[in-house]
Amino acid sequence: MKKQNRNEQWIKAGLAASLLAGAAHGPAAAAEDQAAESTVGASAAVATAPDFAAERLPADGSVPSVTVTATRRSASLQSVPLAVSVVSGEQLELANRTSIDTVVQEIPSATFRQQGGNKDSTIFVRGIGTISTSPGVEPTVSTVVDGVVYARPGQATIDLLDVDRIEVLRGPQGTLFGKNASSGVLNIVSLAPGEALTGYVDGAAYTGNERRVRAGVSGSLQPDVLRASINAAYAKYDGNVTNVHAGGGKVNGYERRGVRGRLDITPNADTDITLIADYLKAESSPTATPYKQTSAVYAQAILPVVAGTENRQVNYDIENAIDDTNKGVSAQVNWRRNGYTLTSITAWRGWDNTQHTTSSAIGNSTEAVRVTAAYPATGDIGTLEFTQASQELRIASPGIGLSALGTVDYVAGLYYLHGKDRETYQRVVTTTARNSGRADYGVESDSYSAFGEATIRIDPAWRIIAGARWTRDELSYDHARTSTQPFTFTGVQPGTQSSGSTANSAWSGRLGIQHDLSATATTYATWSRGYKGPAYNVFFNMLPRDTLALAPETSNSVELGFKATAFARRLTFNAALFRTEYANYQANFYDTAAGAVVTRLINAGDVSTRGLELDVTARPTRELTLSGALAWTDAQIDQFRCPAAAAGSCNLNGATLPFAPRFKSFVRAAYALPLESGHTLNFSADYTYQTRTQFDLLQSPDAIQPGYGIVNGAVELAQPGQGWRIALIGKNLANKSYASNLAASTGYVTRAVPRDTSRYFGITARKEF
Repeated sequence: MKKQNRNEQWIKAGLAASLLAGAAHGPAAAAEDQAAESTVGASAAVATAPDFAAERLPADGSVPSVTVTATRRSASLQSVPLAVSVVSGEQLELANRTSIDTVVQEIPSATFRQQGGNKDSTIFVRGIGTISTSPGVEPTVSTVVDGVVYARPGQATIDLLDVDRIEVLRGPQGTLFGKNASSGVLNIVSLAPGEALTGYVDGAAYTGNERRVRAGVSGSLQPDVLRASINAAYAKYDGNVTNVHAGGGKVNGYERRGVRGRLDITPNADTDITLIADYLKAESSPTATPYKQTSAVYAQAILPVVAGTENRQVNYDIENAIDDTNKGVSAQVNWRRNGYTLTSITAWRGWDNTQHTTSSAIGNSTEAVRVTAAYPATGDIGTLEFTQASQELRIASPGIGLSALGTVDYVAGLYYLHGKDRETYQRVVTTTARNSGRADYGVESDSYSAFGEATIRIDPAWRIIAGARWTRDELSYDHARTSTQPFTFTGVQPGTQSSGSTANSAWSGRLGIQHDLSATATTYATWSRGYKGPAYNVFFNMLPRDTLALAPETSNSVELGFKATAFARRLTFNAALFRTEYANYQANFYDTAAGAVVTRLINAGDVSTRGLELDVTARPTRELTLSGALAWTDAQIDQFRCPAAAAGSCNLNGATLPFAPRFKSFVRAAYALPLESGHTLNFSADYTYQTRTQFDLLQSPDAIQPGYGIVNGAVELAQPGQGWRIALIGKNLANKSYASNLAASTGYVTRAVPRDTSRYFGITARKEF
């Protein structure tokens, strides 16, 4: 009965979207969108975040046009047949959203799981994501930076540097972007150097002792042949959690430094070469605070800290400390001939991560009153060394005439990625005695694929989309753990050793049809199949039962979309209605081993997500820009597959998936006021709201974040043509406290504390030359 009701809700939502589509239909032309690509398509729920500065908006008062590479071509955002959200790098910087966990605040269809360090964090799209620290499982949402796929989820938690825009492609993208994109793609595009010699320096300072400085220079080294840019950044934040232990100070902060260089070479009119190198070093101290307590022993152990929803204190004598290095090089070559473009992307990346963490609320204290058998002192040290090498070859065709079907254009290619991971993990447990365990493990993977997608224009108003990808995965692992005890003790399993390998081949793809209702309104319907490869649950406490490979995760998605512009592009309206079903969903679940509770990666069964996404952007006047986006998402467990000896209840059918609020929205208003002095005063305010969020797959009532809204504002003074601006920024002006994650354990709950969990202010300044 419940499933029938959900289907009725979905149908009603579709009818509502159709009515809205008809109401938004307008007569104005959108020639600039059609000119960007030979194929004119539809885009659903597009979040176009206009630049803050008024001089960067079109002078005719229209909504700015944005170019994206979501179809592996440069195309107008308004023409691509995909559900895409786009935010500009400049707007993110001005709003102090400088990392992926903060970017999702502007994208209603996306959420972010913050858990410990970046190794344990991941992004969700439409309520679907991967929760696992195992190197033997790939992400559900792929991260692509300048055409290079990042194989591990933790690599994606990078500090943003030299970003032109971020595109979030929603829904399975298994045709053009690969197998590890069964829920979506985070596509990050950097700024390209221009011919003119330019440079900039900017800085920011915020309350709470957060500061940031960036500088860069770009320009031509040889006119029309050689252009280069180099950008560097440094940022530091003390943190917003206080460690009350003697000498503890502030924690939950970071220090980051990075540099990125780019060289664009044009040896002739038919060839472009782009060389990129980047290096980012980060130290952080992510710290979860006691949020709730139901145990008197736990309450005594954490004194003088008192658990609470507003608590921002801990009592650790060993602080969490993470040292992370991300680096890489890539070479992209574009060669054009007779309308065809052949592209080669060769890349290598390295990721090193060292974590010193405590997995208890009391650190590694020597105070006997705090250390008990129920709440021992634990300290962990984990190291990770990961490298990947990839090669992609693809060809993009011009429009080719077909005598019976009109014209066709296509993108086709080959892809290969090799990944190698080596890790060590040590845990020390102190009660009345001191015990420890150590695991050494690693994973190697090879992925091969061939792909292609074509758009067939059967007449000026109708197009057919057809694409497929074949993927071959080869995965192997080895694991060895030693222990000071031959039996299980708190947080450590007995010694064991194992290895294994698996391989799998599969198809993914997309079929669709598009129809232009008029020059300013278009609609589409697509079916997509996503694929995420086999996995191994390789981690510190890996057990003999984890030696079996998990089956691949597959998804089937249906999407209906509508898009319209009106009033000479002063108004854009977009809607998308979707339903995606996942089989063999890969997720972590609590299980028991030798009487101890452990997390276990399993094929959890069947889950689904469905919803409605809307976006509106308007410029009622040249000075005023309004934008809003919302997502209604119903992500749930359809049929849970209970593992043997499960520690938690398996009565989860119909339950909500974690990190999937039912409703999330984002609105922004920006107003540019010209002054008689020639300066411009820019005002901006935004508001994000989301309903209650369950963070626990087991549906713990203690892991629910109630609904909340965050208000931000900014005032900027700029001098058009002079290249300088200064802005005052206020974050979380209503001072709303919230959690970005809640973890429920026996007797207590801990909270991940985001940067903007309380009100703060800042000033930013930029000078261009």
